[in-house]
Amino acid sequence: MLSRGDLTDGEWAVLEPLLPVSNDRCGRWRDHRQVINGIIHRLSTGVQWRELPEHFGPWKTVHKRHLLWSADGTWEMLLQHVQAAADVEGDLDWNVNVDSTSVRAHQHAAGALKKPPPAPAISAKGAPQINSPARAHHPAAPAGGGGAPGEALGRSRGGLTTKIHVAAEGRCRPLSLLIRPGQRADCTQFEPVMDKIRVPRTGFGRPRRTPDSVSADKAYSNRKIRAYLRKRGIPHVIPEKKDHKAARLRRGSRGGRPPGFDKARYKDRNTVERTINKLKQFRAVATRYDKRGYVFLGTVTAAALLIWLRS
Repeated sequence: MLSRGDLTDGEWAVLEPLLPVSNDRCGRWRDHRQVINGIIHRLSTGVQWRELPEHFGPWKTVHKRHLLWSADGTWEMLLQHVQAAADVEGDLDWNVNVDSTSVRAHQHAAGALKKPPPAPAISAKGAPQINSPARAHHPAAPAGGGGAPGEALGRSRGGLTTKIHVAAEGRCRPLSLLIRPGQRADCTQFEPVMDKIRVPRTGFGRPRRTPDSVSADKAYSNRKIRAYLRKRGIPHVIPEKKDHKAARLRRGSRGGRPPGFDKARYKDRNTVERTINKLKQFRAVATRYDKRGYVFLGTVTAAALLIWLRS
C-alpha cells in the first residue's frame, strides 16, 4: 500500500546503494524504504510518531531510525551525495543566497532531558562512500545545532522559537542548514552556515566549499562579514545599512569607499526565500515538534534531501 509522498522507484534507486546493509547490534535492518516512507509521512503531516499508519511498520522502529540517522550524520551524508551528483552533472548553481526563518516550537518541544544524543551504532558494509562523507566528521553531539545550549530553543516575539539558517543555491535548493535559538541575530550565524557548505567530489579531491558569489539582505551588513568574504575571495552583494552609510559619509575620505552593489544580482536573492517556502511545506519543519535540537536538525535535513531528490 502506497501513501502520498512515498519514495518513487527513481528516488529509491538513488538512496538504496548508500544505506547501511546490516546493524552491528541486531543483524539486518528492517526494510529501509518502508521506514523512510514512514519518516516522509511524518515530515509531511506532522503527525505524532504513535499515530503513523500501520503499513509503515512499528512506529518505534521508524522513530528510532530517524533519531539514529539524525545523530550519526546519515541524513547529512545522503544530502551531500545528491548535491555531489548534481554538481557533476552541472545542475548546481553556485550563486548562493543566505537567509533565515523563525519556526514556532510546539509546547511539546520543550522540556528535553539534558543528555547526549545516542552513539552511532550502524555498519555501512557494502555501501559506496563518496569522498569526505558527513559521517566521518559527525561526532555524537552534532555541531550543526543539536548541541546548542537549550536545544536551539529561544524566546522571541513569537514565543518559543527556533531559527533555521539556510544557504541556498541558485535553483532554490538548500546547500547548508543550521538551527539556532530564535532570538539569535542572523549576522552571528553567517560564517557557520557558510562553513557548512561542503559538496564532496565523486572522485578524488577536496569537497567544494567556495561559491561563485553570495547575496544576503541588510541583516548581514557588517564589516566582519564583508572581511570574511573578501578573505575567501568570494564576490558578494549585501546592501549597506543607512546608519552605516551615514557614519561612513561623516568620516569623509577616512570612511573609505562604499561597498559594491549589483542590483541585478540582488534580485536573485528571492531564491533563498523560495527555498525556505519549500522547506516549510513540510509541517514537521514549519512547526517544531522535536524536543532535541539534533533531531529537529535531522528533520530539516531530511526535508532538504527530499527537495533535492524531487527537484
